[in-house]
Amino acid sequence: MAAPQLTPAESITLIKANLAEVLNPEIIDDVILTQKRPLKVYWGTATTGKPHCGYFVPMIKVAELLSAGCHIKILLADLHGYLDNMKAPMALVEFRAKYYERTIKALLRAVGVDISRLEFVLGSSYQLSREYTLDRFKLEGMTRISAAQKAGAEVVKQDNDPFLGGLVYPLMQALDEQYLDVDVQFGGLDQRKIFTFALENLPKIGYKVRGHLMNAMVPGLGEEAKMSASDVDSKIDLLDSPEAVAKKLKKAKCVPKEVAGNGVIAFVEHVIMRALSLHPDLDSKFVVERKDAEPLIYESAEKLKEDYIADILTPQLLKAALTTHLNTLLAPIRAEFQVSKEWQDIEVAAYPPEKDDKKKVKKPKDKGDPAKRAAAAAARKANVVVQSDGHVEEPDAEKVNAGPSTDVLEKLSVKDE
Repeated sequence: MAAPQLTPAESITLIKANLAEVLNPEIIDDVILTQKRPLKVYWGTATTGKPHCGYFVPMIKVAELLSAGCHIKILLADLHGYLDNMKAPMALVEFRAKYYERTIKALLRAVGVDISRLEFVLGSSYQLSREYTLDRFKLEGMTRISAAQKAGAEVVKQDNDPFLGGLVYPLMQALDEQYLDVDVQFGGLDQRKIFTFALENLPKIGYKVRGHLMNAMVPGLGEEAKMSASDVDSKIDLLDSPEAVAKKLKKAKCVPKEVAGNGVIAFVEHVIMRALSLHPDLDSKFVVERKDAEPLIYESAEKLKEDYIADILTPQLLKAALTTHLNTLLAPIRAEFQVSKEWQDIEVAAYPPEKDDKKKVKKPKDKGDPAKRAAAAAARKANVVVQSDGHVEEPDAEKVNAGPSTDVLEKLSVKDE
């Protein structure tokens, strides 16, 4: 479907909308107002674990940028995925990049935007070139370890003795702006230190400064600060069944009358309500059904938050409404996956089922000392008590003469079971 024609001013407004911060916004204005061409934007993702519903957060902004007439390049950062603490084994990165491409396309189609101006670029398609390698060497030669650690501190997993690959990660991300030939890079607020590294260092090797768009960080649905694949309660898979989505949202952390840090409210605000406003076939209002009253209908996140603080909108009502709306968004993604044998095969190749190589060995049951067990059996029959040294007590003791443990089995003719 064709994106609605926006005026230059409307395009600029939509590009800068719903963001936590914009660096060098004048670059955006110059491209659209003076150069009169589409803004070229790149967003990158390391192809590691399976994309989950947290990916709706950046993709909603990508959808807005597409609606604003931008040309979007999605960097499938396969080498970055390996460098980030070797999260993606090299043998799997090719398949994972394909899986990410299929998933991102399906996700954007589910939001109802035109993806004709969407382009996918594999990082290894240019990051292994002679020119890129020389530029990387230039940045490495002028960057201190402390500066590289600082740049990637919020994005790359680090410890007291980090791998060199993790230190190179932010340098490569800065270079990607040049080699992807874009005007602007888009990412989360956690990318800010990498963005400022690029602003400070690309001009030192002869390249121009780019603009940067930063999304707010959306809290996770569990205890994590953001939705993460490592937090099972915080992560809803894009291919989860409607029942699984309902179950996970039912367990989501949602403190009554508290808006700050509330992942459920944040997801409704930053994903659902914006998706509804973008999708041409969906009602733009967020509807909360109630059993014994008229539904609550929200056109703005501000009003929704007011009602939540006032306890008019309860956690139970909010979770039920989010479950309905989220499953509506996920339905076409599930349907596309279910009819695509190719996508299913890619999933198996990219994320092969874990094999349990450790065979369970049944431990033999410890039946104790055979002599003592035999003596005990004979004693039970004779209504006596056999002591540990083999002698017996109680009224019927004369009926049993267990003797020493060395020959008790022979005397009692008791076989080991």
